[in-house]
Amino acid sequence: MLTWVIYDISEDKARLKVADRCLDFGLRRVQKSVFLGEIPPNRVEEVIQFSVEILDPDTDSVYVFPMCRDDFSKVRIVGLGFDKKMALDEVLTVVI
Repeated sequence: MLTWVIYDISEDKARLKVADRCLDFGLRRVQKSVFLGEIPPNRVEEVIQFSVEILDPDTDSVYVFPMCRDDFSKVRIVGLGFDKKMALDEVLTVVI
């Protein structure tokens, strides 16, 4: 399932843990606090549960948005965007 994870976390340590977990799930960072990628629906629940365990609910938030590919194809970006193919892991090799 194509999934966006967006967060606003005040504590550096908790923010790093959520970012690392997103990367562990195979999500790609598209902005500093925004990740996107394909993960199975049961893994989406893991992201949510992990976030619940480490966040301060009075100051922090994590948004998890599942999205179908048809809707993703309708996403519009103004200004500097991100590489949709890279975020969806459709690029097999990147040479830097």
